[in-house]
Amino acid sequence: MARPLSMDLRERVVARRRAGESIRAVASVFEIAPSTVSKWEQRWRETGSVGPAKFGGYRPRLLEPYRETVHALVAEQPHRSVKELQGELAARGIKVSQETVRIFLHAEGLSFKKNRLRS
Repeated sequence: MARPLSMDLRERVVARRRAGESIRAVASVFEIAPSTVSKWEQRWRETGSVGPAKFGGYRPRLLEPYRETVHALVAEQPHRSVKELQGELAARGIKVSQETVRIFLHAEGLSFKKNRLRS
C-alpha cells in the first residue's frame, strides 16, 4: 500500500508556492502532479498544516452496542461455541456472522470454544 509523501517535501512545496512560484513550476521541480501542489496548498490555507489526512479506513465493531449482552452470554455459559453464541444473539434479534462474533470475542479478550464435539 502506498504511503503519504513526507512532511518535509510537503512543507518545501508549499513554501515555494507562497514565495510566488507557479503550481506547474513547483510540480516540475519536485516531480509531483500539479494537482498535488494545489491540494497541499489548499490544505495549508484551510488548516495551517500540510499533514496528510487520515490514511485508511476505520470500521466500528458491529457488536460494540451489545458489548454487555455478549459478555453476559459468555459468562453465563463460557464453553459455548461461536456458532452457538451467534445463534443466541440471532434469537435476541442481533444478526451477525460467526466471523463477526469471533473477531469481537478476540478483541474483548474473551475465550471461546472453536467447536463442540458431540457424541
